Amino acid sequence: MRIHVRLGSLLTLAACLLATAPGLAADDARRNLVDVRWLTRHLDDPGVLILDASLAPAYAAQHIPGAIHVDAFVYGGKELPLAEAERLYQSWGISPGKTIVLYDQGGSYLATRLFWALHYHGFPTDRLAILDGGLARWQAAQLPVTKDVPPPPARGTFTVWGTNEQVRVRLPEFLNASGDPANSALVEALGGDWHFGAVRAFDRAGHPPHGILLPSADLYNPDKTFKSDDELRRMLHYLGIAPEKQIYTYCGGGVAASAPFFALKFLLGYPNVKLYPESEMGWLSDERGLPYWTYDAPSLMRHAPWLNWSGGQRIRTFVGARVSIVDVRPPDAFTVEHVPFALNVPAAVFREHTGRLDELAGVLGAAGVDATHEAVVVSGGGLTKEAALAFVLLEALGQARTSVLVDSMARWAQQGFDTAKTATAVGPRTSPRDLSIEPTRYASARRSGVLITDPSATTGLYPKVFVASGAALPARAPAGTVAHVPYSELLTPDGAPKSAADLWTILTKAGVPRYAELVCVADDPAEAAAVYFVLKLMGYPDVKVLI
Repeated sequence: MRIHVRLGSLLTLAACLLATAPGLAADDARRNLVDVRWLTRHLDDPGVLILDASLAPAYAAQHIPGAIHVDAFVYGGKELPLAEAERLYQSWGISPGKTIVLYDQGGSYLATRLFWALHYHGFPTDRLAILDGGLARWQAAQLPVTKDVPPPPARGTFTVWGTNEQVRVRLPEFLNASGDPANSALVEALGGDWHFGAVRAFDRAGHPPHGILLPSADLYNPDKTFKSDDELRRMLHYLGIAPEKQIYTYCGGGVAASAPFFALKFLLGYPNVKLYPESEMGWLSDERGLPYWTYDAPSLMRHAPWLNWSGGQRIRTFVGARVSIVDVRPPDAFTVEHVPFALNVPAAVFREHTGRLDELAGVLGAAGVDATHEAVVVSGGGLTKEAALAFVLLEALGQARTSVLVDSMARWAQQGFDTAKTATAVGPRTSPRDLSIEPTRYASARRSGVLITDPSATTGLYPKVFVASGAALPARAPAGTVAHVPYSELLTPDGAPKSAADLWTILTKAGVPRYAELVCVADDPAEAAAVYFVLKLMGYPDVKVLI
């Protein structure tokens, strides 16, 4: 950082310049947006500098008269030394007293990335604005465009004294935030195909753990203007992106991430928002080989090695396992062989108690299921509809964590893990080395919004969409929007959920919207439960089962 003792002169100069520069939008809540009417009034104003952040071919084809082109690949590809950034900004004519209006083709993220770069390098944001709707909105208003390139502007006087690190996150902090979703939100500005792994731009496909999908396109109206503050807040609340959290925006390489950064910090006034310029390229280039997810909630699926360790004898002997293994197969199949320490609560018991959760809690407690543990549902065949129904009922009861063993018993044996034939001992322990599972008082903490009996009794933040989950539509199909997704199409032949990329494709083609109150329905509620599980695995925020 360079320090010069000329503060008084700078303040005097700035005061003179500010006296002639026009103010921004009158609406203080959105002062960093200007509309086309504002820009037409100030198009020839010497105190306004218009920068076109579009790609070079688009600028050459047509642009707003007088707009200076800036190349995102020059200022945004990698972080520049301060002196080089200053020379670049000055070459565009940027001076402290000017009002800078940025635009691109509209509904994009090139203008917002330039906004972030100038903000990061210290340009005052009360003199920095984006043209709402960009060139698309300008042309929709039948305003003039040109191919003529204006003469180079007079060299600006903006000095880069340093960087604003409060709006930039680096990998160590971003990594810590990934492991703390209760207090942090990692907001991904890419599309669902990228997020879920259908697009593989790097050596691996997917996203950093606990990334929240918020494509930059979702922030805009059809006319490419930003959505209203109310609509943006509704969207963020729906996705669990709360203003009290520390929020980090990211994408593939730090450009698209600028759109949610701008919307959250400068339109909505969220206080703690940072952009990760290196984004997924920085994450994946780390030599530690950091984890990378495709599903949004992969821990809903458990595999044989995890369960053999976390629920096995060694952990139970020396640490105490916080895992209740719930085997939903019939008793005759259970006695042939089962996962050690599994508790047999047959699927028929869950079905009988679908509408009597308090009684089900008593059955579970007597069987040794602890509500404060992770309950791993075992069916012997992956995500069967019986396993899914048990999963949903445990969720509705308020089980601390619930998951499904997606490996079959055959797969368990193929990996060399032991099986048991005698029933797991349930009763008081007689010695410190006794590994009997004690009965519990299953303290249910009923969760609302999992099971519903009346489709008209709930109202979500977004319209209701019914997801028909059986091979055919329900005999009594509910009135309203219905998307048909047979649960069997979501599974592989061995009973595991298909890849996240395949699931995203299937759900999208079936017309299952991400912004909706999704209600899974079927003649057999267990089939609806299977689709519920998959939707939760994929991170859909508002999902219910109609029984």
